[in-house]
Amino acid sequence: MIELRPFASLGGANHGWLDAKHHFSFADYHDPKRMHWGNLRVWNDDRIAPKAGFPPHPHRDMEIITYIREGAITHKDSLGNIGRTEAGDVQVMSAGTGITHAEYNAEDVETRLFQIWIMPTKRGEKPGWGTRPFPKGERAGQFVTLASGFEEDADALPIRTDARVVAATLKAGESADYPIGADRRGYLVPATGAVEIEGVRVNARDGAAISETPVLRVTALEDSELVLVDAA
Repeated sequence: MIELRPFASLGGANHGWLDAKHHFSFADYHDPKRMHWGNLRVWNDDRIAPKAGFPPHPHRDMEIITYIREGAITHKDSLGNIGRTEAGDVQVMSAGTGITHAEYNAEDVETRLFQIWIMPTKRGEKPGWGTRPFPKGERAGQFVTLASGFEEDADALPIRTDARVVAATLKAGESADYPIGADRRGYLVPATGAVEIEGVRVNARDGAAISETPVLRVTALEDSELVLVDAA
């Protein structure tokens, strides 16, 4: 089953330096029908102006995955981690018992990103952060796991939850399958392009809430870059 959530229906706010759209209830946007999707709690579509960003602020007990669509983000946190993550790459922060971090667009161009929050399987764990590049060529025509809470996904960034974050790049007319499982939930957003899932067209930055689908088949109607959360 596919529930389409068009981009125009998303909540959000434009703060000038930040233009944020929310797939789920967040900050001042509240929709009781869009509180979470399984253990997926937040999917924010953020546009951050050059030389702007989020000042230091705390989190705890949440797995926070940032997928950079355009530009780059520079991270600093209370553990002493400093890093820059570029377009197409991913960073993961396990907030655990508590961490304070800042995220800045230090570039001369706008940064566009997806920030995804997934509820952890265990609370009270030690906080941590990591980033790594994921060449888009490796995702051509297939889904590749970027972050995972499963031991078998050794090449992915680890997260402490029963979930995966996967991505694919498809040329127009190409299809890719992903085995979700009938008892799990998926949430797919095209970063660019447009795709079809079970006869439903999903345009860039729309959300597709997926359930009761053992194997997901996605067909690109245009050249497309896709991000999918496989949630419990």
